[in-house]
Amino acid sequence: MKVFITIPAYNEEKTIGKVIHEIKKVMQKTKYDYGILVVDDGSTDMTASTAKKIGAVVYSHPRNYGLADVFRTEVEKCIKHKADVIVHIDADGQYRASEIPKLVREIENGYDLVLGSRFLGHIEEMPWLKRIGNRAFSRVISKITRTKITDGQTGFRAFTKEAAEKIIIRSNHTYTQEQIIRAVMQKFRVKEVPIHFDRRKDGSSRLISNPIEYAVKAWINIMRIYRDNEPLKFFGKIGGTIFSIGFLLGIYILYLFFTTGVVGRTPTIILTLLLIILGVQVILFGFLADMEKVK
Repeated sequence: MKVFITIPAYNEEKTIGKVIHEIKKVMQKTKYDYGILVVDDGSTDMTASTAKKIGAVVYSHPRNYGLADVFRTEVEKCIKHKADVIVHIDADGQYRASEIPKLVREIENGYDLVLGSRFLGHIEEMPWLKRIGNRAFSRVISKITRTKITDGQTGFRAFTKEAAEKIIIRSNHTYTQEQIIRAVMQKFRVKEVPIHFDRRKDGSSRLISNPIEYAVKAWINIMRIYRDNEPLKFFGKIGGTIFSIGFLLGIYILYLFFTTGVVGRTPTIILTLLLIILGVQVILFGFLADMEKVK
């Protein structure tokens, strides 16, 4: 069985060498035929050259595209290298290379996507706001997939060649949630295993510099997940709320008419009609989006 360990990297020259060295040390003790692929996402430091010197296969993007594009590149290159199993691990050294065989063994046990869960294992350091955001994402994913997921944003995961070929990542924002959701919907077997999550190996802080910006982006991504995977519920709730407000205003206008004989102010009547029409349109848009999703 050929196992390819993939590492997305952006300006990680301080840690990439040690991460690759640890992966090699671990994989050399296993029975697996393995390779290491580093996708350099437009780094401006020595990330790519450092990885090449240690023996990794390196593919460099001309500029920084983001994690979703890096992940698509990883999958494409691994399939070309005829990998049977792909293991995704970060370049910052916070996930332990020694736990790679743990994930691969679950693939051998018949699972298609194995997630290293930090919340089932041990977290050495994680900002409280990021913890809250991760748990919120995981709850949303669990609700959408009807599968218990404790760590929907983990960057440590293993999956089969078949899952890599059939699960198409369309998002330009993140691959983590989308891969899990599509895997469950396409009836692939998904399992979480407990892992350790360590501090940065270079000692630098991963604390969030702008908590408000992080929170806003986190909730925007949660809304995107709902919109893309449960469009009928997403637009139905929005449209239903707008329609309900218009409907209640309409009831109020009718109440005034029957009890006082007052027809009501024209702007209020116009607003009522607009809200009812808009609510219906948003609900219909949800039906259309749901039909498109089924295709």
